[in-house]
Amino acid sequence: MTDSVEQTPARESRRRQLTLTGLFVDLADTTWRMFIPTVGLLLAGRYCDTRFGTKPWLMLVGVLGGGVLAGLLIKQQIARGYDK
Repeated sequence: MTDSVEQTPARESRRRQLTLTGLFVDLADTTWRMFIPTVGLLLAGRYCDTRFGTKPWLMLVGVLGGGVLAGLLIKQQIARGYDK
């Protein structure tokens, strides 16, 4: 025999709230994985460019490196999501 649990309005509202909270957490997690490496390496490249006089090459390397790192972090996040 299977037990069927009746969905009350309060239970449905709680389930919806948990779903929205989970979605917000996933979006925030993805956002930092995209922007922190990209912006951080961009700024590091810009600093090195002004210090060594190599404008704009190290900044571009920083952006590309940050993009690759962000992609790897998001790939890791997606793989972890499938394991759940």
